[in-house]
Amino acid sequence: MESSNTILKKYWGHNTFRPLQEEIINAVVAKKDVLALLPTGGGKSICFQVPAMMMDGICLVITPLIALMKDQVENLKKRGINSLAIHTGMNFFEVKQTLQNAAYGNYKFLYLSPERVETKLFKEYLPAINVSLIAIDEAHCISQWGYDFRPSYLKIVNLREELPNVSIIALTASATAEVQEDISKQLLFSKNNEVFQQSFARPNLSYSVLEPESKQSKLIEILKQNQGTSIVYCKSRKQTQQITEWLIQNKINADFYHAGLSNEQRQLKQTQWIQNKISTIVCTNAFGMGIDKPDVRTVVHYNLPESLENYYQEAGRAGRDEQKATAILFYEKKEKEALYNINELRYPNIKSLKKLYIDIMNYLQMPAGSGEGISINFDIATFSEQFKLNILEVTYGLQALIQEGLFYISDATFKPSTVVFNVTKEDLKTFEETHSHLEPMIKCLLRNYEGIFDYPSSIYESLLVNQLGVSIEGVKNQLLELNKYSIIKYQLQANKSQLLILQNRMYQDDFKFDIQQIEKRKKNHSQKIKAIIEYAELKQSCRAKTIANYFNDSSTEKCGVCDNCLTSTSSALNNKNFDEISKLILNLLSLQNLNIIAIENSLHHISKEKIKKTIEYLLAEEKIYADKNGVFLKNKGTEI
Repeated sequence: MESSNTILKKYWGHNTFRPLQEEIINAVVAKKDVLALLPTGGGKSICFQVPAMMMDGICLVITPLIALMKDQVENLKKRGINSLAIHTGMNFFEVKQTLQNAAYGNYKFLYLSPERVETKLFKEYLPAINVSLIAIDEAHCISQWGYDFRPSYLKIVNLREELPNVSIIALTASATAEVQEDISKQLLFSKNNEVFQQSFARPNLSYSVLEPESKQSKLIEILKQNQGTSIVYCKSRKQTQQITEWLIQNKINADFYHAGLSNEQRQLKQTQWIQNKISTIVCTNAFGMGIDKPDVRTVVHYNLPESLENYYQEAGRAGRDEQKATAILFYEKKEKEALYNINELRYPNIKSLKKLYIDIMNYLQMPAGSGEGISINFDIATFSEQFKLNILEVTYGLQALIQEGLFYISDATFKPSTVVFNVTKEDLKTFEETHSHLEPMIKCLLRNYEGIFDYPSSIYESLLVNQLGVSIEGVKNQLLELNKYSIIKYQLQANKSQLLILQNRMYQDDFKFDIQQIEKRKKNHSQKIKAIIEYAELKQSCRAKTIANYFNDSSTEKCGVCDNCLTSTSSALNNKNFDEISKLILNLLSLQNLNIIAIENSLHHISKEKIKKTIEYLLAEEKIYADKNGVFLKNKGTEI
């Protein structure tokens, strides 16, 4: 067995591990169940990828994030590590082939969603797969006391029966003490399990809360002063578009992103932002999961999020390169009431839930006693309009039904077009003789897609364009013509949310909802809202320390760089000579741009600590700013 350090160097090119990574890896290799709490950007994947490379067999990686699956599989392949993924959009035969590869091929990782674990096909192949380790990402999803509870995660524990000697590593960036305990309980962790919690401190990240008179004007000011890429989180899809338009009008290179876009649109915008072709992405919380961009300098929350868990994870996407970064939260007092109102919508009464359930099943034309395992395209907007329902109430009501284990709904995902031939090879030859204009298309399909006579094959119309020398519309028209003649069955690509029915439709007199648990979840969510409001209204306490305490991390010290810490520091300086030092620094910077060493040399009669604290305050007040080389510049509007 190669050592963990050897594997880290060989495949990842690093000489040393980050804090706690090596300890976690050693516990996993020792076959212990492990809960690893590592902040966003803390290197969670290394904690299961390295030990999996040390073991004989394949590691099952369970994650709900399709973007993460694809990215990690691609990254592992680039490192020469054979990996597989099963995700939405793959047809039956593609899934079957992937499972066969996992069972009989030389692969080290198989990524799949929690829903896939319970499928008949997966269970059929599992005994043939030599599983070395089970890694569960976003492990907080298994707890109904977490901020993103997913009932499908509760089924993962069934793997314990099939794989009794395989240990589990559960990973999450944010979990309270209550959620940590619940994760261990739900996964039936062994008695000798170990919990590792990295410090929630981010020394390079400065947290601030602002209550501006005009959010729009303040946002423009922040984005123009802070160089580098930025993320602006918004509460709605509509708002992302409105703010983007306004930013573009003010000459800021921005684009919007939300789950309502097609997969191709989202992929394009995401790629352009990662490649710095877009400096600011304005998005809902659909953006960021599984995306690794270390050089984000600023994250702005335009609205108050629903919990500190959400906020910490999203704000933590800034400064992963360990360079200085800023997380700014805009706050308005009226947002408090709005959040509590949403809590009422999020946990509707039983009567409303029953009605919504019946409406959905009627919309899907699903008779009582049937439906389990069926996956159907489902558009919330169309459904709401047809049944004359409020779309927000439908959204939250559906989430409640999902938490009850009745449905699972995926975000809009790209499902490629499929083609399968409906005729024999002899009949096809006869058809070609009488329809010669379609012969190149037929030959192209047969040449590119093996097995297309036996089962539906995923095809990409854009790839056929170059081979046939016709437009994308021309390709689709030819395929539709072949479909019309029943030569092929052509299923156009789907780009809609998929609603998976997890239980047969209940009979009207046999509804089963756990009212007690719904009320508990509602109360728990109210406490989360209270915590984020208290954070937003903090006037003196260190914000980084407050966040760490929320996650049961008592080791974190005052950060010294959040707005509250800087205000406290500036107050102490004001009592002595803060104004004097500020004027001296601003005078120097009005003559030339200087780094901190040059400033300290020019003001050698003043202590370096006082100079540093004054600079931090001037930065927070945006009277000065620093370029990427650490050189300070005075803002044009700053008076001396």
